[in-house]
Amino acid sequence: MATSRQISAERAIIMLSVIKEFQALSSADLEEVAQVCHWHRYETNESIVRYHDSSNSAFFIVQGEIRVTYHSLSGHEVILCDLLIGEMFGELTAIDGQTRSATVVAKTDTLLASMPAMAFQNLIYSNRPFAEAIFKRLTGEVRRLTERVYDFSTLAVCNRIHAELLRMAKKNMTTSDTAIISPAPTHTEIANLVSTHREAVTRELSNLTKKKLILRKSHDLHILDVARLAEMVNVVRGGF
Repeated sequence: MATSRQISAERAIIMLSVIKEFQALSSADLEEVAQVCHWHRYETNESIVRYHDSSNSAFFIVQGEIRVTYHSLSGHEVILCDLLIGEMFGELTAIDGQTRSATVVAKTDTLLASMPAMAFQNLIYSNRPFAEAIFKRLTGEVRRLTERVYDFSTLAVCNRIHAELLRMAKKNMTTSDTAIISPAPTHTEIANLVSTHREAVTRELSNLTKKKLILRKSHDLHILDVARLAEMVNVVRGGF
């Protein structure tokens, strides 16, 4: 069950400083942000917001990891993204006042700061560095979603799996050409990310293992040749 927490002003400023969109703010600005934030702790698998909720706060992840999902009328889960410490979510509702467009759950025990919509909008209007950070975030999301729509519309299932593994690899590089995804996503999770079924993922991961592109070790998934994987994806995308 979610619990509200009281955080000292000094500790709040330190924790909020990890948020990407706050890193251009001055100490005085960050102190003002801390004054309007509320703090909440969520346990693993606990719901934070639900699809069509009427709450309107923006959230900032200072500890833990969350998952953003959408469920179809048939009950099929689509994983939109996972977000880690330093990220934010809920900004769309805070800006346009519409109901929530997705469900958000805690993947791990998570500590969040929330900012009411009015305070969030006032910060955008009054602080140019923050406004620029939000503009860049929103345009980045449009580009990411455009890429996913392109992939879903034009790529075969195996190619979509390759593209998703490449996205994960780029976030978890260990050398210039290898990556470790830890913990490894389940086959069902990958299937929900690329809109297919678990069996198709199992077959393709087996193929990639035989080609020595990936290796499963304990709870980790090793991407052994990121450049080769990127080349495979770029070929089918036609240089998109």
